[in-house]
Amino acid sequence: MFVWLAVVGAVVLAHAAPFPFLLDVTDRTVWRMPAGDPPTIYLTFDDGPNPTATPDLLDTLARHGVKGTFFIIDRHLTDETAPLVRRAFEEGHAVALHSHTRMLMFKTAGGLAKTLEQAAARMERLTGHAPCRAFRPHAGNRSVPMLRGAARAGYQVIGWGWMLWDFDFFKAKTADSLVPRLVDHASPGDIVVIHDGHHKDPRADRRYAVETIDRLIPELKAKGFQFGTICPGSVAGGSLLLLGYPDELIGDLFSQF
Repeated sequence: MFVWLAVVGAVVLAHAAPFPFLLDVTDRTVWRMPAGDPPTIYLTFDDGPNPTATPDLLDTLARHGVKGTFFIIDRHLTDETAPLVRRAFEEGHAVALHSHTRMLMFKTAGGLAKTLEQAAARMERLTGHAPCRAFRPHAGNRSVPMLRGAARAGYQVIGWGWMLWDFDFFKAKTADSLVPRLVDHASPGDIVVIHDGHHKDPRADRRYAVETIDRLIPELKAKGFQFGTICPGSVAGGSLLLLGYPDELIGDLFSQF
């Protein structure tokens, strides 16, 4: 019985672990970025665009002179919110793809690739800018077909650092509780996740997220960190410049499984 439970647990964790596990043995998933010199940390924002929070978040990042990476939910991108995404692009932030549902885990590789391609095309049509080739699935839930499909479409699947997400078990999220933990766990190359939106409610109250970022950035700067974006590259002239890696490595990154 113990062996059976261990196997079941390993299978579940392989698909849902909020840290690198069995499905993350190749470069198709990224859970940590280059440490950098000076040391660099990567702020990422999930579940937007949110017309009640994303503008304040963009104002806060601009005031601190920091760039981040916004993972956008396709169905939250509308005629109303497209200007927010356009603003993120134009202010030098990276913009990537996110999802609102775990069901993408169960798509075929071809189906997942088509979903990403359609979302990217729609973003470009609404904002005038195409997302970079990074994708974060809902709650980090992943599967082999998802990783294959993302690679087929030219995307890497992006995770985050251990304890560097904005959860607070059994109580409301506040900057008072989040900032000390995030600062304490931050190390060079870490990816931080803050939610400026909500996967179900496109207008969720996210004042805690804005306050957290406003207080987090100065504390991380005081520890010597600079800030980077997940995907500084783009598709240009048919050449994939992904996550800062040189072109000649890209074929190797997607040749596994």
